[in-house]
Amino acid sequence: DISLVKSEPDDDRPNEHGGQENEMTYEEKLAFASPIAHPMASKKLCKKLIKLVKKSAKHKGYTFGGIKAVRTAIRKGQSGLLILAGDSSPIDNMSFLPGLCEEKDIPYVYIPSRKDLGAALNVRRGVVALLVKEHEDYKSLIDECSQQVRALDIMV
Repeated sequence: DISLVKSEPDDDRPNEHGGQENEMTYEEKLAFASPIAHPMASKKLCKKLIKLVKKSAKHKGYTFGGIKAVRTAIRKGQSGLLILAGDSSPIDNMSFLPGLCEEKDIPYVYIPSRKDLGAALNVRRGVVALLVKEHEDYKSLIDECSQQVRALDIMV
């Protein structure tokens, strides 16, 4: 007699708090971030940034994901808010982006996990760099996030 019922529970089922059982906390993700990932978003700001990315993902042409697309968009004069993943490896691949942003006066911030950034953008892979352009649907949210990012201390 072959039973089709699994005896073990699935690890990827949502827990009672709505998250995944094996999901890491903000502090655990922070441990994997590069030491040069500065300024790092706080836990509260990180949640706002993820919310912003989810809203912007609904509008085609308002997000640029990946190092090459972000670099091209910035050089062509696009503005917005740049969100970088702190756990990107090797970090040297995108270490030029903060300097480029400072030249063009674009606010930028690191979040601890590239997987979170990819999930918010509705892609299966992690995203290491994402430029979010302003749109009227989320203008107040991007302004609030940009203001908080500019308030973070940036060492030049």
